[in-house]
Amino acid sequence: MSMKKKSLQSRIFLIGAVFVSLVAIIIGISFYFIVSDAVEQQVGERALSIAKTTAERPDILAGFQSENPTEVLQPIATVIKEKTGAEYVVIGNEEGIRYAHPVSERLGKKMVGDDNEQALIHGKSYISEATGTLGKALRGKAPVIDENGQIIGIISVGFLKDNIATIFSQYINNIAYIVLIAILLGIIGSSILARNIKKELFNLEPSEIANLFTERNALIESVREAIITVDANGVIRMVNNAAYEILSLPTFTELIGRNIWEVIPNTSLPQVMESGEGQLDRPMEIRGKKAIVNRIPIRVGDKIVGAVSSFRLQSDFDRLAEELSQVKQYTEALRAQTHEYNNSLYTISGLIQLQSYEEALELIHIETAEHQSLIQFMTKRLQDPFLGGIVIGFFNRAKELKVRFILDEDSNLERLPKHLQKNLLVSIIGNLVTNAFEAVDNLPEEQRIVRILVVETEEEILIEVEDSGEGIADNLFGRVLLEKISTKSENDRGYGLLKVQENVSDLGGVIAIESGDLGGALFIVSIPKGGYLYDRAN
Repeated sequence: MSMKKKSLQSRIFLIGAVFVSLVAIIIGISFYFIVSDAVEQQVGERALSIAKTTAERPDILAGFQSENPTEVLQPIATVIKEKTGAEYVVIGNEEGIRYAHPVSERLGKKMVGDDNEQALIHGKSYISEATGTLGKALRGKAPVIDENGQIIGIISVGFLKDNIATIFSQYINNIAYIVLIAILLGIIGSSILARNIKKELFNLEPSEIANLFTERNALIESVREAIITVDANGVIRMVNNAAYEILSLPTFTELIGRNIWEVIPNTSLPQVMESGEGQLDRPMEIRGKKAIVNRIPIRVGDKIVGAVSSFRLQSDFDRLAEELSQVKQYTEALRAQTHEYNNSLYTISGLIQLQSYEEALELIHIETAEHQSLIQFMTKRLQDPFLGGIVIGFFNRAKELKVRFILDEDSNLERLPKHLQKNLLVSIIGNLVTNAFEAVDNLPEEQRIVRILVVETEEEILIEVEDSGEGIADNLFGRVLLEKISTKSENDRGYGLLKVQENVSDLGGVIAIESGDLGGALFIVSIPKGGYLYDRAN
């Protein structure tokens, strides 16, 4: 059975406490060795100093020159040992034979340790560590030199290592207390640090933070709008892929860490951070593209720490409006068809109630023949169901408006190319036909005529829409496709033609305006089957 994972606060506390404890212990051990080395050095220097001082005493030199050196030197060595606290003071002759020693049984015997050579041969004073008859010790050795400069003996002053260890033990307790206090302070500090870190992280665990980060990234990337966040200095901290697309930058371009003014020079994010007030649905031009921008300051408590900006191209909103307009056209066409059928049904019902059965049958035959004729023609000439549905819809709308809607008998199109954006085609045909209906609306019923031709060649699709209205004045031919000219004006018509021009350009096509045979305007649209690139290549 798996154990429950410790919380972040517990882990920070344990890691901090263990780390501080280890550091304190390591420092304590290091301090102990430093102190022990210093004590040993101090004891060695002390032993050497005693040895050198003893070797220079006149009574020591006199003792060596007496008839019985042991009787003279032994009492002197004992006094020096007691006054200095040394473990022993040994005096030997030039051959290392003891004249003085704390243990009287060892007098007259050769000194042990094999570390007398430097003093007896080379006349040097030094510190050595060796094992003598009393045990392992630190020893200071100095040669005894007479007035003629001859080495006549050696002084050895020693302190046992065991006794030095006792001195060390006096320091160990103090060091241990210091280490324990350091560990205790480290534990308290770790507890406070862990609590503060957990508070700064909103009491979230690392796994929860990782999940939130992953969810945030997924959410931001799923949004179609471009999103950019900056800190209080205007430095970019986050950018989603949609922003790269709208800014026309490759995704490998590094934006994070750059100043927002370098990417969007006309940004208003600094003003938002200064004022603390958000800006919603503001128009803006970004790298030559019209966009709708939202800007919101980021607050932590009462402090503004940055800002976030989301924006989307104006063309996206126009496209949505266009698609809504197309849905409305389909709805209007269905409504017109329903209205027309209801009128026919009411008429047939009235004729049957009046027992005018022959007239009712004749009307039924006329409606059926007309409908079947249209369906057969559409099936034969306009085999694409998408385009056929549009034409039938406008046919029913024309009947409601009392307009004679003619589908040119030369029309012929098997199927629209798959790559062709059908929503743009709907917008083109819808705007042209709707304008044509409006152009003939003020004419007598028998003069209301609108003709449409849809035909394909090997390279292009041709669409002609002609009406029997008043036409377009010659001085407006160059303007109607560049300006929004309302159909409600007395002298001109054509509202929506600017959108037609944009859609035709998006499909890589061209549009022309002429005076038609019916007396009104004739719009001719050519759309290459190969799409935008095909048109540019040719």
